[in-house]
Amino acid sequence: MSSNSPAKAERAVIPASFRHFGQRPIGQRKDHPLWFLIPALVVLVVFFFIPTIFNFIYAFTNWSSFSSEISFVGTDNFESLFSNGTLVTALRVTLVYAVLVAIFQNLFGLILALLLEKDTRVNRFARVMFFIPVIMSALAVGYVFQALLKPEGALNQILSLFTAEPVTTAWLGDTTWTIVVVALVHSWKWMGLSMLIYLAGLKTINEELMDASRLDGATWWQTFRYIRFPLLAPAVTFNFTTALLGSMNGFDIVQATTEGGPGGTTELLNIFIFRTFGQGLFAQATTMSLILFMLVAVLAFPIIRFLRKREDIV
Repeated sequence: MSSNSPAKAERAVIPASFRHFGQRPIGQRKDHPLWFLIPALVVLVVFFFIPTIFNFIYAFTNWSSFSSEISFVGTDNFESLFSNGTLVTALRVTLVYAVLVAIFQNLFGLILALLLEKDTRVNRFARVMFFIPVIMSALAVGYVFQALLKPEGALNQILSLFTAEPVTTAWLGDTTWTIVVVALVHSWKWMGLSMLIYLAGLKTINEELMDASRLDGATWWQTFRYIRFPLLAPAVTFNFTTALLGSMNGFDIVQATTEGGPGGTTELLNIFIFRTFGQGLFAQATTMSLILFMLVAVLAFPIIRFLRKREDIV
């Protein structure tokens, strides 16, 4: 009898349906059928794609609470909005606000990441504390700071303890600096997320590079400037892009703190859209939201391309 006969007999006993157990044909995923995606696709189509399509359609109509019928008006909504300086002012305020938030949020997040980089018990606790505002309601954060920054608010009362006379500064009443204050509040809420991204980037840096730089006599600043910060390029790309484009869609914090005031100096485009829609001018509000959509799209691709090129250089 051949030495291979027992093995052949064993294979003959095993049913054919079990011989290929665990082997999956190429291109098939029986444990993850594609129809599992149907509920998510339905939600995406109903609540995103269809409203977006109607947004493009209604922007060219006279839809409002004052019209009994909806009719096509072409580009009249765009012409009337751009002829009015209010829309241009809101666009300028939105861009300034977005740039300020992107700078402050990334600056605070990077500083926190450097301070809390060491994996100690105190640092882990501090990371959690700084991340808590990220998961808080933005409206709640706005109303809390609105109360704190009043002339009779807690901030002025604390400052009065260190001065000889009462402090009654209207932190949200200055037409020049209020937008900076509101941008700081927005950055405070989201700096915990930037901190985590920068911490993840710092953890990926090879320690051998750091040891070599120390042996060469590099200072902490030189090491950070020429080694660590360039290697954080992917984290900078993600944080700066999300902060800039996300704050261009800002609404809740500004609405809760200033409601667009004083004198419209913090009236973001979304607040302008909210007020226009509340006045029954639905088509004009839809047109402004379409303009904001195009503005974000136009800015997104060059910014991401520029930052990704910086990553390639590094």
